[in-house]
Amino acid sequence: MLIVLSPAKSLDFESPVKTRLHSTPDMLERSAALIEVLRGYSMGQLAELMSLSDKLADLNVGRYADWSTDTAGARQAALAFNGDVYGGLDAPTLKPKALAWTQQHLRILSGLYGVLRPLDLIHPHRLEMGTRLAVGATKDLVGFWGDAVTDRLNEAIAASGATVLVNLASQEYFHAVQPKRLSVPVIHPVFEEWKDGKYKIIPFYAKRARGLMARYAAEKGLVDAEKLKKFKVEDYAFVKQASTDSEWIFRRKLV
Repeated sequence: MLIVLSPAKSLDFESPVKTRLHSTPDMLERSAALIEVLRGYSMGQLAELMSLSDKLADLNVGRYADWSTDTAGARQAALAFNGDVYGGLDAPTLKPKALAWTQQHLRILSGLYGVLRPLDLIHPHRLEMGTRLAVGATKDLVGFWGDAVTDRLNEAIAASGATVLVNLASQEYFHAVQPKRLSVPVIHPVFEEWKDGKYKIIPFYAKRARGLMARYAAEKGLVDAEKLKKFKVEDYAFVKQASTDSEWIFRRKLV
């Protein structure tokens, strides 16, 4: 299988890194083209484009100014992202064999980098896939990346021998993928909590669960997606009667 995740807004470039293993993003030329466009935005324009506070806009103006394709100051993507998903994945504590599994079987969709391997070196940035950043003839990032994201995923599918893609990314990021052009079918795990008398998706828990499932697959070295149905971390359980061939429902009751 090949798993895809979303990136995170929160970043950690301060804590110690326990591995020197790293790789280089495959689409840096396109990333550099985006940075050149972003460098043309003032703090106020960036705040409006991304709905940011002035403080965050100023931070990212500085990030774009400092961004480069060099490795100095860069960090592995799975160790740099620090949001809810990555709290579940907890990549810094993965054993070397499990981390190597992620490098082959996990990809991170990115507004700036397109498709990342977990050990690809990245610089601090913020650029969500849903941003309506006009670049050349394209009106937004999904248009900018076009076929490139799907092509890169198909290459990863072929290299890993995957027979299915497991989508653990958000809708915003998976929107950049063209499922009909993928060489394998897609499975969408859905995580629901029992609350107020019914099962529902609660974003914080759903995001963490996506990371937990990716970690589960990495620790067990899974290649058969069917074995994800045995995922029972933090009391989740696969619900066959609520699932379809392409949408797998996992539920739990919050205490």
